[in-house]
Amino acid sequence: MTCWETVQAYAFRSIGYGERLLPREDFTLCQHFTLIGSGMIWNVYFGVLALLAGFFLANAVALAKASRHAWVSKPADWFILIFRGSPLFIQFFLAYFLFLELKQAGYLPWLTSAWAGALIVLFLNTAAYSAEIFYGAYQSVPRGEIEAADAYGMTGWKRFRRIIWPTQMRLAWPAYTNEAIFLFHATALVFFSGFPASRQQGDALYYANYFADKTFNPFVPYPILAFYFILLTLVVIGLFGLANRRLNRHLPVVPKIRYRPQILR
Repeated sequence: MTCWETVQAYAFRSIGYGERLLPREDFTLCQHFTLIGSGMIWNVYFGVLALLAGFFLANAVALAKASRHAWVSKPADWFILIFRGSPLFIQFFLAYFLFLELKQAGYLPWLTSAWAGALIVLFLNTAAYSAEIFYGAYQSVPRGEIEAADAYGMTGWKRFRRIIWPTQMRLAWPAYTNEAIFLFHATALVFFSGFPASRQQGDALYYANYFADKTFNPFVPYPILAFYFILLTLVVIGLFGLANRRLNRHLPVVPKIRYRPQILR
């Protein structure tokens, strides 16, 4: 089988398209790159959906934590404490056994699948971390901007939407970019959780582990996996960098410092 035939057979195997059987012998680099890259589809799926949904929940939780009413702020505090204070690995296992109990009771059987259950755990985890980032940025909004909004007659939701929230995002964005990177890296933990991969349609680490078990050589598949995650990180940095420039488009561009030694006087 040529490399192009391998790509055609296994490029989308992780989502159920292509060759059903995994290679059993004569493992090539093309097979490593193709199957591990195919598994990255699931890592991107977990990361993108958890990040998008977690962004909105994180903003809501951050506002709840900043509330003056204890019945609103205390649940937000406990939510952040539980998901930031416990390891993500443990959260996967506890969630799986909880979803398994619901399935045995006849409720929501699809929650035990990795595509749903693991996504929910990642969504709640990143929402808790992001909420703390957004809350810190909310607390750091300059008081002068709020007073200026009050002077213009802006109150309530209009003041928050026009003044507070944009400044909050500008302050929080660098730290939130790091959280997005950590989230995509954390998707590799789905392989170790209790959520099963149906019909051998696993994530990137599932296929990297398969090759490592079959060849007894982890120094080929795992560096390839790291290579894919580095590429994914570069994409995240690039997209978040564009968003950051958009958020700060009104600020003057600071020229880069250039070292110009004066050799001749």
